[in-house]
Amino acid sequence: MIADVNHKSAEELFLTPIVQQTTFWHDVKKMMGVNSLALNYKARVTTLDSKLVEPIRVASDLLVNIQHIDSKSCVAYVPYGPDVEPQDGDQGAFLEELSECLRPFLPKGCIAIRYDLFWESFWARDNDNFDDNGWWLGPPEVAMQELRFNFNTVNWNLKKAYSNILPSNTLFLDLKLGADELLAQMKSKTRYNIKLSQRKGVEVRTIGMDQLDLWYNIYSQTAQRNNIYLHSIDYFASILAANATNTLSPTEVMLLVAEVDNLPLAAMFLVISGNRGSYLYGASTSENRNYMATYAIQWEAMRIAKSKGCTEYDMFGIAPNPDPSHPMYGLYRFKTGFGGHQYHTLGCWDYPLDEERYRCFITMEMRSQGYHLQ
Repeated sequence: MIADVNHKSAEELFLTPIVQQTTFWHDVKKMMGVNSLALNYKARVTTLDSKLVEPIRVASDLLVNIQHIDSKSCVAYVPYGPDVEPQDGDQGAFLEELSECLRPFLPKGCIAIRYDLFWESFWARDNDNFDDNGWWLGPPEVAMQELRFNFNTVNWNLKKAYSNILPSNTLFLDLKLGADELLAQMKSKTRYNIKLSQRKGVEVRTIGMDQLDLWYNIYSQTAQRNNIYLHSIDYFASILAANATNTLSPTEVMLLVAEVDNLPLAAMFLVISGNRGSYLYGASTSENRNYMATYAIQWEAMRIAKSKGCTEYDMFGIAPNPDPSHPMYGLYRFKTGFGGHQYHTLGCWDYPLDEERYRCFITMEMRSQGYHLQ
């Protein structure tokens, strides 16, 4: 199934809408001190998007981040990869074979490969996993997930990770629609708030590295208000500084700010990769929320992405359903107001390479957030 695995330059990573599998993401991680591997491979698979019954030959690649957990051990983390998505019954076998092909390329102390899969969840395609209101109920218990995912594997070695790292539930908007059609599919309150922000004089502009402090001030307010992890300003400087335009996977990053009379109210990172615009990070001030700046900045980001040829817009992270007790419930209400369709992934799956050390790692990860990869 898998053949011809070999190293390649990160600058030669193929064009993809998945930001975390681009040269840009390699450069961001490199500036943050994380080493990465770029690998080519060929596979003979029947993919979900193929209309053919017989397997087809595909050439693809993979960005693998090497995350050190101590002086001797590391985990190979594959963010939102691989992008080749085999049909349901072959997915576990595909990852098993890919993992064994990757093993010789990984550091000696690598104890596991963690795939943060962007593949659609099996259970999100099954009507029985939705309630009477059409809300997704989520995947079954871990034992059932592992039973299904390891179907057709040789060693039954794929393990569901303790938690997901990148968002496993998101929302896509169809930018092939015209502006009026996009507005029409939104909830009436969202449309009203976009127009209200315009009447109140909210304007959106692009800022650069010289105004990164402006972003970080708004972001810090948001993190404190919502009790979320606070990245360092150096992390965001890396995102703005990474320049991958002269590569096979060109990516454009824009830092937008919404303001009234030069008073910043909201800001966000918009990333353009392939045919997709992604809302990577966003923040808003704790005051003057009546200006609805968060609605203005999202609408402008969609317009920018569309003007640059994008056919879809990724809201990048929502709760799996409208459960008020979920920590991302507020984001769910805000983002789903813009319309679009929800997408639920399989999340993080591990392929242990050293069973004993892997068990120790999982125990530590369950006990401490400090052991979670980033």
